[in-house]
Amino acid sequence: MAQIQFSRGIDEEVIPEVRLTRSRSGGSGTATFIFTNPKALSNNSTEDITGMYMIDEEGEIVTREVKGRFVNGKPEALEAVYLMKSEEQWDRFMRFMQRYAQEHDLGFNKS
Repeated sequence: MAQIQFSRGIDEEVIPEVRLTRSRSGGSGTATFIFTNPKALSNNSTEDITGMYMIDEEGEIVTREVKGRFVNGKPEALEAVYLMKSEEQWDRFMRFMQRYAQEHDLGFNKS
């Protein structure tokens, strides 16, 4: 089961918009996730956001680059950035994304 969490043990239900960029050499890349009105920001959430955890049967990918987007002082979205510095990290991330996309009906295609 592929899941994304902002606080350990609590699955985020909102499906993100994901933007990928990759260096020409293929040796590095960036994934930017935007979650609009995620559960992690809801009034019912008492958990601190400690990072973004991408969890699947291979283990866990973690990024601490998470920030809130505010509109009129209210949190509206979370933006998380995951930097990949090697071909191995890129490939591992793509395996996670394919599992996540299949399980959550996220349209995912390599451009």
